[in-house]
Amino acid sequence: MNKNWGRENERSQERETLALCTSAEEDSSVNFSYINGPNGPEKWGSLSPDYAACSNGKIQSPVDLVYTDTVLNNQLKPLERNYVPTNATLVNNQFNIGVHFEGKVGDIHINGKNYSLRQLHWHTPAEHRAHGRVHEAELHLVHLTEDNNNIAVVASLYNLGDPDPLISKIEDKLYELENQSHAGNKNAKIALGTFDVKEINKNIHRYYRYIGSLTTPPCTEGVIWNIVGKVRTLSKKQLELLKAPLNVDFFHNARPLQPLNGRKIEMYHYHHNRKQRTQTP
Repeated sequence: MNKNWGRENERSQERETLALCTSAEEDSSVNFSYINGPNGPEKWGSLSPDYAACSNGKIQSPVDLVYTDTVLNNQLKPLERNYVPTNATLVNNQFNIGVHFEGKVGDIHINGKNYSLRQLHWHTPAEHRAHGRVHEAELHLVHLTEDNNNIAVVASLYNLGDPDPLISKIEDKLYELENQSHAGNKNAKIALGTFDVKEINKNIHRYYRYIGSLTTPPCTEGVIWNIVGKVRTLSKKQLELLKAPLNVDFFHNARPLQPLNGRKIEMYHYHHNRKQRTQTP
């Protein structure tokens, strides 16, 4: 086996396991961009053999959540969450801003499997669309099974409005991250101490599920996407803070929409599902 290939394969697996949707730029030999050009989204699949799915994949993300491709599924279960405080680090991933957790935060349960929350990050503008509408930002809560072989993401869309309580907790740290990044520390990390995400434990009354992919290289497929129906809000200042530590080329860090290729988007709705279960003998 070629040693260089072996090392690259190990790095690729490590990136997917540890950072998931914010992985590719940990390998400085391969750079991608959101700007049309030789490293732009249309070329991601040619930047590395590991990124082939970005071009050749058939179940890619993000997608537009349109009525005509959405079906109500009364068999879907509630997305129950009980996240607890744990140590965390604010990270400049170079192409987005994220929070990585150092301890056990909590699980979600999908199709008989437990998925543990490992990290969260934001995209501006939102990557998924709701019936064609582009939202200001999107939050991704990235979960893995214990063996790191399965990925589930809970996503929330944002409109401009009142400040987001989750972002409000880290506003001072975002300023610090911006200062470090502009001082030349491109991979700046800021300790958050014990970070409490209980604000996002609220019950989800409606969500949309489909099988897709990571939205950054290597665009790995088989990701279970769960987009929360209730739209969050963030202030204009908070939106700017999520961009400020990044290079200007990544202020817009949303991958273009991908075709559904025959996929259906399943919808969970609390009232419909509860009624269905009540009527089942």
